[in-house]
Amino acid sequence: MATKRFAPKLHLKKGDKVMVIAGSNKGQSGEVKLVFPTENRAIVDGLNLVKKHIKGTQDNPGGINEIEAPLHISNLMVIDPKTGQPTRIGRKEVDGKIVRYSKKSGEIIK
Repeated sequence: MATKRFAPKLHLKKGDKVMVIAGSNKGQSGEVKLVFPTENRAIVDGLNLVKKHIKGTQDNPGGINEIEAPLHISNLMVIDPKTGQPTRIGRKEVDGKIVRYSKKSGEIIK
């Protein structure tokens, strides 16, 4: 029986531009499509492609499709909007709201 795990505060969100820093896709970048906080994983557009066999139906002919598989978030770093380099993320309060900012340039991220 699967236990429910606590979902931690993550350093990335859907829509962030990220770079892969470890694994077979190291050095490639893309946009985060989906985040799974309880599993600490994220799906990045066009990266970590795996082949999935789909059974044919009347509507869908089936075959072998390539889909994006989730990557662990420890292998991803957000790209700094100012410099275009991977950066760590910090949080600070601006006008009563907590915002994420780039540790490299100090630029506020979204």
